[in-house]
Amino acid sequence: MSTVDASQDTATPAPWFAQDPDAVVAALRSDRERGLTSADAAQRLAEHGPNSIAAEKPPSTWQVALQQLADPMNIMLVAVAVISLFINQVSVGILVGALVVLNIVLGTRQEMKAKASVDALSKMQIPQAKVVRDGTLVQLDATALVPGDIVNLEAGDLVPADGRILRSATLETQEAALTGESAPIAKDASTLADPETTLGDRTDMVFQNTQVTRGTAAIVVTDTGMQTQMGRIASMLSSVKPAKSPLQRELDSLTGVLGWIAWGAVAVIIVTGLLRGQEIASVILLGISMAISAIPTGMPSFVQAMLSYGSRQLAEHKAVVKNLTDVETLGATSAINSDKTGTLTMNEMTVESLYYRGEWFTVAGSGYEKTGEVRHAAGLPVPQFTQLALGLTLCSDATVSDDGAVIGDPTEAALVVLAAKLGAEAELTRAKFPRVAEVPFDSAYKFMATFHRIPVEGTETLVGYVKGGPDVVLDRCSAVATMDGVVPIADRREQILEANRSLSEQGLRVLAFAFRRYAPDAAVAEDPMAAVSDLIFVGLVGIIDPLRPSSKEAVRIAREAGIEVRMITGDHAITAAAIGSKLGLGEGAASGAEIQAMSDDELKAALPRLHMFGRVTPEDKLRLARLMQEQGAVVAMTGDAVNDAAALKQADIGVAMGSGSDVTKQAGKMILVDDNFGTLVTAVRLGRSIYEKIVSYVRFQMSQLFSLVLLFLVASIFGINDGVPLTPIMVLFLNFFVAIFPVIVILLDPAPEGIMLKPPRDPKKTIANPAAVTLWFIYGGLIFLTTLIPLLIYPDQLSSTQPNVPVTMAFVVCALGSIFGGLVMRRDPESGLAPPIIIAVKWLSIPLVLTVAAVEVGFMQRLIGTTSLSGDEWLTALGLALLVPVLIELEKWIRRSRLRRRAAVA
Repeated sequence: MSTVDASQDTATPAPWFAQDPDAVVAALRSDRERGLTSADAAQRLAEHGPNSIAAEKPPSTWQVALQQLADPMNIMLVAVAVISLFINQVSVGILVGALVVLNIVLGTRQEMKAKASVDALSKMQIPQAKVVRDGTLVQLDATALVPGDIVNLEAGDLVPADGRILRSATLETQEAALTGESAPIAKDASTLADPETTLGDRTDMVFQNTQVTRGTAAIVVTDTGMQTQMGRIASMLSSVKPAKSPLQRELDSLTGVLGWIAWGAVAVIIVTGLLRGQEIASVILLGISMAISAIPTGMPSFVQAMLSYGSRQLAEHKAVVKNLTDVETLGATSAINSDKTGTLTMNEMTVESLYYRGEWFTVAGSGYEKTGEVRHAAGLPVPQFTQLALGLTLCSDATVSDDGAVIGDPTEAALVVLAAKLGAEAELTRAKFPRVAEVPFDSAYKFMATFHRIPVEGTETLVGYVKGGPDVVLDRCSAVATMDGVVPIADRREQILEANRSLSEQGLRVLAFAFRRYAPDAAVAEDPMAAVSDLIFVGLVGIIDPLRPSSKEAVRIAREAGIEVRMITGDHAITAAAIGSKLGLGEGAASGAEIQAMSDDELKAALPRLHMFGRVTPEDKLRLARLMQEQGAVVAMTGDAVNDAAALKQADIGVAMGSGSDVTKQAGKMILVDDNFGTLVTAVRLGRSIYEKIVSYVRFQMSQLFSLVLLFLVASIFGINDGVPLTPIMVLFLNFFVAIFPVIVILLDPAPEGIMLKPPRDPKKTIANPAAVTLWFIYGGLIFLTTLIPLLIYPDQLSSTQPNVPVTMAFVVCALGSIFGGLVMRRDPESGLAPPIIIAVKWLSIPLVLTVAAVEVGFMQRLIGTTSLSGDEWLTALGLALLVPVLIELEKWIRRSRLRRRAAVA
């Protein structure tokens, strides 16, 4: 509801659209004819400020970098780097420090790509407006407009500010950018009585940045700048604070787990070493070795690389994400709120159904392409469409080029395209039969009439063609054209009304056509309005914004994947219900007024039964997204208009269309370059695949971590090799030269089949959930036990200062166990040995060769601290390492069997 200006009389709190035009002008202390004086305008400009949208100040690069540095994982890595340098482990400190810098640079670079949403709104400001000042019409910058200014508008103008219509002639505006309604809205100065009238139905108001498609008007400016409807959207954008993505929240949770494990283990080792009487320097070295083992130093970099890889895949599929973490969020999507116009539909008005001379016809083709045909039931005579084709072309003003470019009203463009499908070219027809008189369309009487001289049976005849609302056209008809000739209107009125109801219930915009032949000397030009009577009814056309060809299939796939899809539009609820039925969205439609009457709790309870929302406001869209999030849903919101921007920013994934406004592109987190709703479903599939890969990586990484933590703890507590089962260099070699290759295998592994047949994952179920942590301990425990065995079977050869066989064998078993374990842990619960496997084997052959070289090549022995092994020792190490994949595959087989039994019982 429009806010009354501060200067308005406090005794009249009614909104502007519910007040008489003269009352609005008086309340704004203006003059209908002379406008404001220059002095008044200057005073008000100082009081209200310029007619522009205030922009949020974006964070600086340094601020973003500091936020990245404050990430818990980076803080832990900084601590490791500092301690490493403190104990003279310079190479370790530099390497870990470089990882921290890499994490910060990557994160900052991605964050700075997103521009402030409100900046785009400010750029949309209209540069010029025709304003009456001091009784003279002048052209001014739109930023100089103030409440009370009198502005003149005409077809083609963009409205420079919100205003109350004072007078108009056949005025229509296209408000899709604000309300989402695809059809132009007829406007006039008639006062609306209901102060609760929704934004889309305020026909006596015009709004900033909407377009005048027909007619002229004079308005008094009621609101400027941040007080306009566009300004309120900017305010909503400013108030919506970006939340962390599900992955960010999960990694934060995982970091907490790692922190307790890592530093708890370090504390145990240090205390044990001190109690044993070891030197402080040795204890610190042992502690840093433990910390390097316990903190997955490469995790932030891998996650960034994994998400970057996913973003490139999405870009190849015409979906561009701004922030890397949004790639994963897509995979968690459990609800999609889609705008209708331009997203699920083509935003091109099209005649779909035709009721002509009492018979039904369907019209093939969609959009503004002039290809297609009019189809009829087989076996029935094909009528002559001459009268209809003449009415379609002559009683309209729009033009449509052969390549689909439209000039004029979109609804009239649909009629011109239908005429082309009937074989009539609008431009040629209008040139051949110019108008001799006309009644322009006006919302007051809801029809348009034109008069032409047409040859009829060889004689030039004056003919009038009328199009308009079915009720008003029917009331002016006395007869009906049928297949059998012209009959009285009374004989067919009920049939026509039933046909109108049928088209309306399908969500179609219905127009009626009629004509009349006049005497050659009829003076229709003197009073054309009076001549619009005693008409012959011809037929009805049903017009709709057609679905995109891929939308229905995309909705089916999304619902099959357990994703709730809802359509939210500015069109009427009946239109939303009809479109939703064609899409297969599910039950339940509601209007904006109906959901506004509900409390938050009532609306939450009703949401499972509601899938289509019509006549909604930007506030409604924002509220729906917020309530769904409060219920635990991960919400994706698609849209292309300014009125979608706030909801896009609120949603977990705001999806803007490539052809949409700059505002939505800035507010959204992802842009569909091809405007294809189906691309969003593909993006969800890729997002799910990326999350599966991250889970597989974390499973592998944490198994490695737990195996080393257990190894160091047991060695420290029981004094095995003075608490040093592996040297720090060995641990670094395992982390950076062995474990990296199973990670590459996970990265390149294709998505498992049936990934879109699973329900969305529960966002409350974190990566570090109890079942996952249990698996980490089991798999890590396998690697730990197999690595510990060489240290136990060769106790006499142990030495914490010299290379020896037990420690080298432990190193080999740990390396090979990681390689084989990584192969089978790449999928879960599916077998890791299932094809495709050749690429994985090729990559894993590299760390196998590196491990052998680390043990048998002289300079690497000296660098890492290993010694050569005999053939039997290699076979023993290989046998122990092979236990890891065998037991992991056995555990997964048991788990799959249980799942199959549960599914069979269900």
